[in-house]
Amino acid sequence: MIPTDIAELNRIRNEAKSMVTKRATMSGLTAVIPVPGVDVGADVAIMLELLPAINRKFGLSEEQINQLDQNVKQQLLVIISSVGTEIGKQLIGKVIGKEVVAVLLKKVATRVATKQITKFIPIIGQAVAASVSFSAMKYLGNSHVDECYAVCKRAIQEGIK
Repeated sequence: MIPTDIAELNRIRNEAKSMVTKRATMSGLTAVIPVPGVDVGADVAIMLELLPAINRKFGLSEEQINQLDQNVKQQLLVIISSVGTEIGKQLIGKVIGKEVVAVLLKKVATRVATKQITKFIPIIGQAVAASVSFSAMKYLGNSHVDECYAVCKRAIQEGIK
């Protein structure tokens, strides 16, 4: 269910950002493992779990939107298409697959490449890789939280319930 007031929406945003921080920490810890590709695979798995969880928290998963009254659903889909970014439109109210996550990871490709290279430098490289992984995951997750927040805020302002 979509939040009905700003106080509830703010609480949900705080919970979602906390969830993002926990998953970003897991991503950072995985980046320390000096085995090529393990961290990228872990990042994909984390994103495949995190993005739908954020959608559910805001009442914006595909299942939740499909359960809405047809008129409410239509209004919400218009808001999603007008408020969200191109990537956000692919994430909110949709089933999120590996292809979409790959597009997101390409968005932070320079960071991912840096992480892959630096992790083989003893100690300092692993710290850099962990930091890069954490910040990239946090950026992607929080960007999605902010988009979901904007959609729900607009729905509240327009009186959609």
